[in-house]
Amino acid sequence: MLIRSSAHRATPRALALALAIAAVVLLALAPPPAGARSGARPRPPEEMSEIGGELLGRSGTQVRPEDGAPKPPDGISSKAWIVADAESGEVLAARNAHWPLAPASTIKMLFADTLLPKFDRDDLYRARPEHFTGMGAGSSAVGISDFQTYTVEDLWHGVLLVSGNDAVHALSAMNGGKKTTVEEMNARAEELQALDTHVVNPDGYDARGQTSSAYDLTLFARSAMRNADFRDYVSTATYDFPGAGRGENRETYQIQNTNRLLVGDVGLDPYPGIAGVKNGYTSNAGYTFTGVAERGDRVLLVTCLDPKGEGGDGLEVYREAAALLDWGFEAAGRVEPVGELVPPLSEVQQQEQEQAGEAQGDGEETDPALSGAAGADEEAGGGAGTVVAVTAAALVLLAAGAYAFHRRHPLPLPRPGRRDEDGPVV
Repeated sequence: MLIRSSAHRATPRALALALAIAAVVLLALAPPPAGARSGARPRPPEEMSEIGGELLGRSGTQVRPEDGAPKPPDGISSKAWIVADAESGEVLAARNAHWPLAPASTIKMLFADTLLPKFDRDDLYRARPEHFTGMGAGSSAVGISDFQTYTVEDLWHGVLLVSGNDAVHALSAMNGGKKTTVEEMNARAEELQALDTHVVNPDGYDARGQTSSAYDLTLFARSAMRNADFRDYVSTATYDFPGAGRGENRETYQIQNTNRLLVGDVGLDPYPGIAGVKNGYTSNAGYTFTGVAERGDRVLLVTCLDPKGEGGDGLEVYREAAALLDWGFEAAGRVEPVGELVPPLSEVQQQEQEQAGEAQGDGEETDPALSGAAGADEEAGGGAGTVVAVTAAALVLLAAGAYAFHRRHPLPLPRPGRRDEDGPVV
């Protein structure tokens, strides 16, 4: 006999709660999906760009040690990383260098490389509320106040010390708006041959389709470090940023660089010889970092993207970057490069034009002979094929010459921590 008691009749709310608990228990007891594993991470794409060298398009760690060379450090958990000579452009070692990943605020290096030449440090900006429309919720900010006036120098310190997205939006407004700035950043990335990069917003806030790579971010750092103002900003530890008030009565407050290899943190000392450049974090990108440091007569660039962060303090990206820099300084000269940081397209084109001019000058005396040979081939019915073959061979020689020219004459990146013609670097 079924006895029903109103005292024990399940209410709709109780029934829903019981079903929810049962679902959680069943999920906990269910076996994992095929191929799943605890802590599994995404894999790099099977096909990646080979710009800079065929090995850089491969997944996994790429290094070519000579006898006695140290091995790359164990325990590097970053999804992608690269160690390169900042002056020669030689890539000493890399892992998943061309994997397109979310860059977070390290994309601000491209933002700076694109916009820095456009404004003088003492140019003035007046903040307006509409300039910050669309700034992502929870964005890092330096604290720009509506209708206050700032210098461009103030804004760049806000961008490059504390990753202020409000300062990025302010400079974008000076540049004609976000849309114009994004278009110019994508064009600059293409000029630098950074083809893993697609910019959706100028500040690095998570956005669908916004990507860069360890290789591209290193290109951005190398290019931007040629600018004396950029070197000054990214190597600055603290800055007095304008606050409330006007004129002589205007208050300031101190901001500190968030690059922990530059300023240190609890349990992390500043890295010897560090001179920048940029860190970042979003929930999608994880922690990201590109740094430049000098030791002896060598300057190295390192980029790390999204380590596992098992330390739990947000400093893992700096620890891994420091370990890779230590390895790079020890291994330099004892490893064969696995690729190179390519020059901008404009430099490639200039080199090709110079090589073409030299080849044309050298060939002036032999043109009649070449014409005779071509004429003889035409009589034999092979004139067109011979001309095509000669042209193809010349293009191959020009390309080889341009590559050799670049290798013999590295980009003139000033060494951090020394004076150059533009004044103090740090």
